[in-house]
Amino acid sequence: MTEPFWKTKSLAAMTEAEWESLCDGCGKCCLAKLEDEDTGEIHWTSVGCRLFDPEACRCRDYDNRLARVADCVRLTPQNVTTISWLPSTCAYRLVAEGRDLFWWHPLVSGDPETVHEAGASMLGRVEAIEDELDEPEDYFPYILHEEP
Repeated sequence: MTEPFWKTKSLAAMTEAEWESLCDGCGKCCLAKLEDEDTGEIHWTSVGCRLFDPEACRCRDYDNRLARVADCVRLTPQNVTTISWLPSTCAYRLVAEGRDLFWWHPLVSGDPETVHEAGASMLGRVEAIEDELDEPEDYFPYILHEEP
């Protein structure tokens, strides 16, 4: 039996289609995160990026997101190991660390809905969109006490 590509290829060796298929559609990277200036600690919020569609749990303009959202980060094989806020369930992080994907990942389950059914996504859990908030303090009520 042939091993799946994420077990046999490095992130850098993947095709663009393989790379894109690693995204499980959880929406966690599309959440606003606050960094404590003193400690560097990352605080997750339930605030979605202005391009995040909370009903679909996807970016509304994925192809143009980097041009439209100044602080949107494009994941690359070079930076996934250096981004401290990637969720522990993120397939890019897991593969970079030599770990396997979770059972609910669409590449494992064969179904893009299992990430939502397993409660591993932000579907139905985003409480605000960043365009609705004006000041940094407005994010405080949306701070999550643990990684989503």
